[in-house]
Amino acid sequence: MLSENVFGDPLELCCTSPMTGFFRNGSCETCEEDRGVHVVCAVMTDEFLQFSKKMGNDLMTARPEYQFPGLKAGDSWCLCAFRWKEAWLAGCPPEVYLKATNKEVLVHIPLEVLQKYAVDYNIK
Repeated sequence: MLSENVFGDPLELCCTSPMTGFFRNGSCETCEEDRGVHVVCAVMTDEFLQFSKKMGNDLMTARPEYQFPGLKAGDSWCLCAFRWKEAWLAGCPPEVYLKATNKEVLVHIPLEVLQKYAVDYNIK
């Protein structure tokens, strides 16, 4: 079965440069082994990257042994739902691409919250 986004539509690609996703296929797909639930297609900011590093997850430093190039502001990345929620509660969540965000995130974060930070959703 194909993964669905938060709208119930087919999940769009998040990013292929850098290659993201738990499966490193550019898509925010998940499975039981994905304990971090990497389902939020987020646009990195300097503020968020510093927050994540402070929380113990340095996303800026390359880790080739994990096929991780290191991120910079402007990069899109399949982020852990829990880290996005922590950043939201701390007041520094990165923006999200909802069409590329997996519906599994809705178990952890309400759609109404995500929509406030969406770059591909216009509230009318």
